[in-house]
Formats: sequence, C-alpha cells, structure tokens
Amino acid sequence: MKKSIRLVASSFLALLVTGTAISQDRAGAPESQAANRKPVKIVLVGDSTVATGGGWGPGFCAAMTSNVNCIDDALNGRSSKSFIDEGAWKKALAEHGDYYLIQFGHNDQKPDEARHTDAEGSFKQYLQRYIDDVHAIGGVPVLVTSLSRRTMHDGKIVEDLKEYAQATREVAAKNSIAVIDLNTLSTEILNAMTQEQADQFDAVLHPDASAENALKAQPKLDRTHLNPHGQQVFGGIVAEQLVKVRPELAADLKLPVSTPALASPAQTKPSSSN
Repeated sequence: MKKSIRLVASSFLALLVTGTAISQDRAGAPESQAANRKPVKIVLVGDSTVATGGGWGPGFCAAMTSNVNCIDDALNGRSSKSFIDEGAWKKALAEHGDYYLIQFGHNDQKPDEARHTDAEGSFKQYLQRYIDDVHAIGGVPVLVTSLSRRTMHDGKIVEDLKEYAQATREVAAKNSIAVIDLNTLSTEILNAMTQEQADQFDAVLHPDASAENALKAQPKLDRTHLNPHGQQVFGGIVAEQLVKVRPELAADLKLPVSTPALASPAQTKPSSSN
C-alpha cells in the first residue's frame, strides 16, 4: 500500500512540474461516452478542507463529467461529531446519493466538547455511523483520510493528522469498503517540494483560519485551506483515486484531468494579506 502511494505521488509530482494531465494510462471515457450512462450522484461530506470555500471539493466536482451530479455538503469547522449533531448529516443523507465521500479529522482534533473526538474511540464510532447510514439508504460509502496541512519542519511536512488518518484506514478495512488515502498521498507530494513551493496552494483569508486566530495576530499563510489552484490539484487527485478504488466510475471522470504546472520558488510569493 505504502509503495503504491509513493509511486502515485512521484508520478503526480512529475506531471505537476510539466503541467500535463494527471493520468494518461487509466481506464476512462470521453464526455460523450459518459453521457450514455446512468446518471450518478456523488455527495461530499466533511470539513472546510472539503467544502467549497477552501477545500478540494470544487476541484473534484470539476473533474467529473456532466453525467455526475456532484454535491458538496461539507461545512467549515465541523468534526465527525458536530456534523451529525447539527443536523448536517441528516440533510446530506436526504440527497440519496449513490456515493458518499466522507472526510473528517481536522476539527476532531479541536479540544472543545462540541467537536472533539478521540481517534481510537469516538472518531471510529462516528465513522461507523456514517458507513451504516449510507448503506441503509442503498449508497456506497468511501472514506477519505484528511488532506495534509502544509507546514514544514526541517524540510518535511509536520504530520499532525496521522492518528485520525490511521483510524480512518482501519475503519475502512474493518468494513471492507474503499478508502482514498489523501493524507499519505498529499504528504508524499508535499514532501517532494520546498516550503515555498507548497505555499502555492495556500488560501487567502479563509473564514476558518480567521476564526481560529481571532485573538491572535493573523497568520501570513493559511497552510490548511486551499486556493483555487490547490482545489484543482488536490480535487483532481481525489477524483483520480476514486476511479481506482471504484473502477465502475472510470467513465464518469473527465479524460484527461488537467493540472496546472508546479510553480517554482521564484514564482511563488506568499500573500501578506492572509
């Protein structure tokens, strides 16, 4: 598994540098062929790193053909617990999606009672709830490990989501369902970059980042959320990985998925307004 992730990450980085398509050797079909298929509804649930404002969701939806009704129900600041407690999960289930991509972890780490879950305890229990509920409506659940934050120390990504990513993999394995290991894959990709290169994906003035730092000086960089460039890159990765773990969806992925070229350090100038 780890070896496969490293191969995907290295191949993806090479394609980023040249600005070419993400994939040229996978199964897939042009838009015209997908139009003849039964329509598919894919629902995305999770936190702000999936949501429309600063997550990979928009890039993922853009990578799918018009045969897919892609609904991004992810919400800023939510954990696996609060997404259910606030009624957001009930709303997402009411969409009666064919597939549900589920990613939590960032806010499950937060200490407040409304959001916190323990990686080895309640977090796994909540993920099991999501899986069971999707199965109950006849849908297909796909777990996604959390997108890596992009802060580096000594030239390597600070891996502060490992416990939740591992718990997600374990719950998927226990239930014999598909998992997209975005945490490992994004970490491998970012570790091949400099900090300055990784900062090309940073969002500017995302509301979650502002809220978390309301009582502190505003950070110059938001290394959690994504700008449009980052949304396209990491959303494309999730789309590519989805058709690997659920190959019946290959014809619903645009061929090829284009990805912007990797900015060189000289081209990457972090915004001072963040």
